[in-house]
Amino acid sequence: MQNNKIKNIAIVAHVDHGKTTLIDQIFQQAGLFRKGEEVSERVMDSGDLEKERGITITAKNCSIYWKDTKINIIDTPGHADFGGEVERSLMMVNGILLLVDSSEGPLPQTRFVLQKALERNLKVAVMINKIDRPDQRHEEVKTEVEDLVLDLIDNLGLDHYDVDLPFLYGSGRDGYASDDPDKREGDLSPMLDLFVSDYYPEPQVDHDGPFKFLVTNLSYSNYLGTLMIGKILSGSVSKNAPVKIIGKEKTKQFRIADIQIFNGLTQESTQEAYAGEIVSLAGFDEAQIGDTICALEVETPFERIEVEPPTVSVSVCVNTSPMAGKEGEYLTSRGLEEFLQRAVRNNVALQYEPTEDPKIFILKGRGELQLAIVFEEIRRQGYELMVSRPNVILKQEGESLYEPFERVVVDIPEDSTGAVTEKLAGRKGIMTHMQPFGEGRSKIEFEIPSRGLIGFRSEFLTLTRGEGLMSSYFLEYRDYLGKMLVRTNGALISDRKGKTTPYALFNLLSSGRQFIKPGEEVYEGMVVGEHTRTNDLNVNVCREKHLSSVRTAGKDENIILPPIKERTLDWALDWIDDDEWVEITPQNIRIRKKILKANERHVIR
Repeated sequence: MQNNKIKNIAIVAHVDHGKTTLIDQIFQQAGLFRKGEEVSERVMDSGDLEKERGITITAKNCSIYWKDTKINIIDTPGHADFGGEVERSLMMVNGILLLVDSSEGPLPQTRFVLQKALERNLKVAVMINKIDRPDQRHEEVKTEVEDLVLDLIDNLGLDHYDVDLPFLYGSGRDGYASDDPDKREGDLSPMLDLFVSDYYPEPQVDHDGPFKFLVTNLSYSNYLGTLMIGKILSGSVSKNAPVKIIGKEKTKQFRIADIQIFNGLTQESTQEAYAGEIVSLAGFDEAQIGDTICALEVETPFERIEVEPPTVSVSVCVNTSPMAGKEGEYLTSRGLEEFLQRAVRNNVALQYEPTEDPKIFILKGRGELQLAIVFEEIRRQGYELMVSRPNVILKQEGESLYEPFERVVVDIPEDSTGAVTEKLAGRKGIMTHMQPFGEGRSKIEFEIPSRGLIGFRSEFLTLTRGEGLMSSYFLEYRDYLGKMLVRTNGALISDRKGKTTPYALFNLLSSGRQFIKPGEEVYEGMVVGEHTRTNDLNVNVCREKHLSSVRTAGKDENIILPPIKERTLDWALDWIDDDEWVEITPQNIRIRKKILKANERHVIR
């Protein structure tokens, strides 16, 4: 039980560099599964949204045993929008394993997670993953990682940091790692041996002091209620022990209802836990991330967890469209506020605030993807709501206005370079670096206002025919660069309520790209397509062909309409303009104008 046999390690990387796949292999080789037991791929991606999108959204805890040492492993998200999860996870560990793709090299999120680890003075080891790729360039990637570490150490002023990092080369998918870059077989023993070696320190905790615990994550159990996850930083705790929780505003006493330690993928109840162990505590339902749980005699709490502030905000509103309440539970403003409060309590990177209108709230986050995930979760619980276009959060200091800037790195085919550069320049982006990369590809860096990236991802995939990779990270606030046109084309808007007909849609094909199929219910003010010109256009999509008594020798043409792309939440948030709402229900995603009546609305944009 004692803590000199515990190592707490986080596995961090840029999105899609293979963290969760590597953890699958660690489990297999550490003997966590029976021989012949069927195990799904990416076993740590537990949520439906994570499995569908193939990305990690929330940090997960698990543990393995290797050579009489318990290793608590935290699988962290790789997408920049979920950077708050990574920042919190690093507070529970003493070292990280940084995964870097052997071809793509260090990318923006690699820099972000490495900087956070160095700020906390954590031990860093590097694994150059996917070494079996035909386009791998491990020598260049190793140099790039070393340059990145030296650059960050210089920026942070960490003169004492040991820059001699251990490097491993291997394949998480095939389950081998080695310090020899030419090896293409074996197992993960060298990595697991490194985890339990003296390189990674044991938890730096006070074994003999009073019990102290910092809440760094929250989970929920149907049987135990709220589970408070974190590392015991001092003393020990036992079941039913009286403790107190020091929150942001008040202090309360309660008894520990249950203590759970991580064992493999599951959690096990235990009677007592000691300093250095990562545990879940139950017994208090109103805990928030950053609270301190401690013995009754302790007076001073830990410093509250602070993560980087949000950069994007959206307005969230109760559904007021003519179809409200038909496809889900009609969501009241009180129900919507409760959901947002719960989301903010479970994630310190989110913030929300009410507005003067009791139906509308403002939700702030790190990026469009993070906010889209929140709304997707609300939608799947059977609720209806409306969401505005994401806007960046500006800062006003005196008479000066500042806006957030980001560094964007794109990895694209060479024949797409001109189109991508032109589009980003039109969004006020400035190219800072360009280099050839692999066969027929280029890596280009831009500095661009954050609002210039809103709505660009789907356009980027079209420009690069799905072959481009784009990632970004927050740089700093700079001078506001003036107005920017969000979308060049106007909208096609239904001018009446009814059902769409193939005849009407066929005759409107020349007006622009359509979003709806025949037979769909529409209402006045609902956006049904994108106009070919810059202004909005009110159209009748319910018109039927009137039959006459006159017969002709020719037959009616068979109406064939082009395929309609599925309307997703991410696409809708990218596409809409400032005078539109995205209507979200459990069954549909629609776009509508904020003002529904055609005679009250401008069509000139």
